Amino acid sequence: MRALVAVAVAVTLGAATACSAAPPEPPLASATPTTPLPTPTAGGTSTGPAPTPTPTPHPTATPRPTVPSVLARLPLAARVGQLLMVGVPAGGTSDAALRQLGRYRVGGVILTGRSHAGTSATAALTARVQAAVPGPAVLVATDQEGGAVQVLTGPGFSAIPSARSQGRWSAAELRARAGDWGGQLRAAGVRVNLAPVADTVPPGVSNPPIGAFGRQYGSDPATVATHAAAFAAGLADAGVVPTAKHFPGLGRVSANTDVSSGVTDRVTTRTDPYLAPFRAVIRTGHPFVMMSSAVYSRIDPAQPAAFSPTVITGLLRGDLGFDGVVVSDDLGAARQVSAVAAGDRAVRFVAAGGDMVLTVSPATLPAMFDALYDRAARDPAFRARVDRSAERVLLAKQRLGLVAPNG
Repeated sequence: MRALVAVAVAVTLGAATACSAAPPEPPLASATPTTPLPTPTAGGTSTGPAPTPTPTPHPTATPRPTVPSVLARLPLAARVGQLLMVGVPAGGTSDAALRQLGRYRVGGVILTGRSHAGTSATAALTARVQAAVPGPAVLVATDQEGGAVQVLTGPGFSAIPSARSQGRWSAAELRARAGDWGGQLRAAGVRVNLAPVADTVPPGVSNPPIGAFGRQYGSDPATVATHAAAFAAGLADAGVVPTAKHFPGLGRVSANTDVSSGVTDRVTTRTDPYLAPFRAVIRTGHPFVMMSSAVYSRIDPAQPAAFSPTVITGLLRGDLGFDGVVVSDDLGAARQVSAVAAGDRAVRFVAAGGDMVLTVSPATLPAMFDALYDRAARDPAFRARVDRSAERVLLAKQRLGLVAPNG
């Protein structure tokens, strides 16, 4: 997410529109027949020989659920839910809003806005979210970059300098500090940080989404690669998933996709040196990658990157070899995609190879869910994409120890 969304756009949870999706499929049968215990005889004595004692079996540990077993038990509605990451105000939310999250069995939430309440209050909020959503645990994310983009502050949270300032530190120091910040997020129940920014703003370039807020680690790809990777590794050390954004780069655009339409990068190519920071973060382990919603005219001039199979499947998954979770930039309130119906935004992103549809606006959740469900129910190829994306999301949760269902 970019600073202008977090700072200038206040997102509140509204009343949910009634969902028109087909009813959830019944769960798979899992009961196994048991052998009945023998009926005791009256009198309590025996005239025959004493029975041979049966050894008492040693108790065995209950096996942890695996991703295939969890996925197999999820009906289509719950699989679709895994693909949705929905905005929740970081300062707190209503019971009605939590019920909507549970109704759609969302796979993730993003804490939006600003909170100065500290780690304990944030942990209480994330616990409420987890309790409200049945099925696999929820991935809780936020934007904790530093500088102008730090959603969570207050007791227990450090004041994080901007990426521009972090870029002056050594990689070792940045990794250590990022580990501390990641530990604070984990204590608050936040397991995904939508950072680091892997965009590079060239020297002297006016760049509203990144450069104007000091969100870049430097003005050359090598510096950005070193520091973005160090930040990502520090988060991973603390058990928090980093997110490289905004692929394939927002450092050379002249407008902000949050508040402008027609935003186009006319420079970036499939072999561009400015892709190096994204490669560096991907090599740190198991990050997420967030897609830009700008158009990249030298890669796919016909559509935004978030809707482009050429960018997501061809460039990111093919050229860079990334098979982790691909999350969209905001598809709920961003001006760049506002001409596309909300449901179509979700379908086009998943069809292009994306996994988690991020919307800061909960009002778009019903339409996005319905569109994904309806397309998956009638199109076997699209359902296979939904299943693969749900599997990627569950694998990410498994690595964090969150694959066990809430109920």
